[in-house]
Amino acid sequence: MSSSLSRLHRIFASPSSKPLANPTAPTRKDLIDNLFKEKTLAILVENFKKLSARPWFRKNDKIYVKVIRRLALAKELPKIEEVLEHQKKFDDITNEGFAMRLISLYGKAGMFRHAFKLFDDMPELKCARSVKSFNTLLNATIQSKNFDKTEKLFRELSSRLSMTPDHYSYNIVIKAFCEMGSLDSAVLMLDEMEKNGVNPDLVSFNTILNGFYKSGHFSDGERIWARMEETGIVPNIISFNAKLQGLVNGSKISEAVELAKQLQSREVKPDHGTYNILIKCCCDVGNLDEAKRLYDQFLKSDFAPNWTTYEALIPCVCEKGDFNLALKLSQECLGSNCYLNADTVQVVVDGLVKESKVEEAKKLVELKSSTNCGHWNLGMRQEDE
Repeated sequence: MSSSLSRLHRIFASPSSKPLANPTAPTRKDLIDNLFKEKTLAILVENFKKLSARPWFRKNDKIYVKVIRRLALAKELPKIEEVLEHQKKFDDITNEGFAMRLISLYGKAGMFRHAFKLFDDMPELKCARSVKSFNTLLNATIQSKNFDKTEKLFRELSSRLSMTPDHYSYNIVIKAFCEMGSLDSAVLMLDEMEKNGVNPDLVSFNTILNGFYKSGHFSDGERIWARMEETGIVPNIISFNAKLQGLVNGSKISEAVELAKQLQSREVKPDHGTYNILIKCCCDVGNLDEAKRLYDQFLKSDFAPNWTTYEALIPCVCEKGDFNLALKLSQECLGSNCYLNADTVQVVVDGLVKESKVEEAKKLVELKSSTNCGHWNLGMRQEDE
């Protein structure tokens, strides 16, 4: 009997068939790809919450930004709150950097009150606050376009929390004033910085320069430029682009061209903003040859043409009747997955049809329809017989 039981034990202990292999676990990339592919937002939120239980997932800021942006575009604010409030259950919330990320995400979603509440709750969440999270909250007013709240928050919180603002804090307030068009207040904030022993930096000056030059107050911009150089701060390409835009806006074309020439002697490298300003300027005055020359230089630079480039250049090319070039530019734009306004494409299509280039027009319509820039109702308008 004993030997029989022993044989029975061996039969169950050593099955003749091999155990089934465990299915391959999905990789991190698989999990992220599947998350982004989900079309139902409610399921997306549930999957996000499940994945956020994994430490590696919580360290990936880009995933959070992408998902919150998608929910914000869909105006699903309750779902954004559900996702971000869920993050409080993890120990990461005691880390100031993690809390700052959530505050910033609320700001980007236009949910400033939620951002403020999270900042206010940080002590209860055992998360220490410093000037870094203070600045993140200030910046949330900019992200959510609550510009009128920025200075008030700056004054009240720095006093209530005995927080000493740094140059980032002042720069955020300066940005808010410039966004509201309160440029004199922005300059006063610059004065206050210096009075309190905080040195303005290039960002401080560039923000104000951009405000003055773009709003047509060129002489005030020049005054700030001189002040910047007096403090020993060297202007960069952002500074020059602001001045260049101011000259163009004021129809000071010859001075704009001269400034562009100075960039090389100052060893300042033009960027996409420089090229776009100059190309649009040339197009506005009907100088297509110079615009095309600049475009060719742009292609050889370290920067790629973008929506602004093509939206300036293509209509100008169409006005000159060069629909072959307009087609080429449209193909380059759409081929690089760059957005192109449907009205702009329609002008090109109409011009091609008028020149009996119907097949080329059809292919352009197909190319536009295949891009991920949304649905456009492009028509093939036939010329009257």
